[in-house]
Amino acid sequence: MIVKARIEHQKDFLFMEEIPDKYVPDHRLSEKSITIKDAPVGIKNYQLSTNGLFLVHSEMKFDGPARILTEVEGEAITCQFIFSNKNGAGAAGKQSAKYGRSRHNIRYIPSAKEAYDVKPDVEFVYFLIVLSKDYYLRLVDLYSPLHEQFVQEMEKGISTSFAEHDLFMTPEMRRSIEAIITCRQDGELKRLFTDARITELIMYQLEQFSQHIQGGRESLLDRDIPKLEEAREILERDYIDPPTHKQLSKMILLNEFKLRTGFKKYFGSTIYDFVTRLRMEEAKRLILEEGKNMYEVGVNVGFKHQASFTNAFKKYYGILPSDVRL
Repeated sequence: MIVKARIEHQKDFLFMEEIPDKYVPDHRLSEKSITIKDAPVGIKNYQLSTNGLFLVHSEMKFDGPARILTEVEGEAITCQFIFSNKNGAGAAGKQSAKYGRSRHNIRYIPSAKEAYDVKPDVEFVYFLIVLSKDYYLRLVDLYSPLHEQFVQEMEKGISTSFAEHDLFMTPEMRRSIEAIITCRQDGELKRLFTDARITELIMYQLEQFSQHIQGGRESLLDRDIPKLEEAREILERDYIDPPTHKQLSKMILLNEFKLRTGFKKYFGSTIYDFVTRLRMEEAKRLILEEGKNMYEVGVNVGFKHQASFTNAFKKYYGILPSDVRL
């Protein structure tokens, strides 16, 4: 299988990789970084490949209109994650959230050539996983109802997607992607880590697809998405003393109902659960990495009373905070 992409009218490829179709568990990884600066395009790529697997993390900035040409020779399953931001002001004249639209999908692509027009003044962060059919089939349960139609179309050689429209990315997916691109391991350890994180990432995708198929979803308004992203950034910054729903809705200029329901649909988590996760992850880090005592940890993540912190930690992790070091 060969996958490649380039900007129209430019000679340099964004990537061009030949991926062996068979998955070999102990095959060595190959990594490289590529930077392209040729107006109106600026691109920085990190690439990793092995038998049956290729991934690329690409940061792109377009100062003018451009067209991206892609080509697949052979059969590929792609997990696509697109973060984008149109430069400009957001709510209340503030700079818009870092990633205005964050979406994902899983696609089966037989040999094909495609072209994508990119509008000017746009920044993209693009994370793409390309799997051979053999690699993908080793990861998933083909006989689950979720996979039935996807596999049927794949066996016919028909291009297909899990979801008709791309779904919104969840915080768990973001964390898995961040872990993959910041991994500091080498060699065999990196291969094991990458395999595990890709499996985890696909699991999060399939979980969301399952919920989407079972319950459906009401569409979110495009104009509300940057506001929800702004809400996320505020909560990530101020989770120790987070604003109330009423305060947050005023900060992003979105009514409380749309804030609550939109946040749950877009991020797959209530605001309360989102803040709790941030607090608990930081609490665990403070215990393990900084060796702080339980009182200090509770205060540092926003709990006024030690008992409240202990109860919240045990409910989240299933153990007492003092047992983390054991």
